[in-house]
Amino acid sequence: MAKSLEMTFLSEMGKPTKLSVDNPIEPIDPAAVKAAMEQIITVNAFDGNGGDLVSAEGARLVERNVTDFELV
Repeated sequence: MAKSLEMTFLSEMGKPTKLSVDNPIEPIDPAAVKAAMEQIITVNAFDGNGGDLVSAEGARLVERNVTDFELV
């Protein structure tokens, strides 16, 4: 099962921008995630969809099951 931490930010134009981190350390520490998101905003690490990132909107742990099928 693949897991990723998906963080959603808002840009200065109010548009959402998502940043995903594969295989995050569990259990997820919400305070640490919030601090990391605030640091990303502070240092202007990424350009968002519609300008600079200005606020942390939310975060979630996404689990994905993948089943490969052999084609015959």
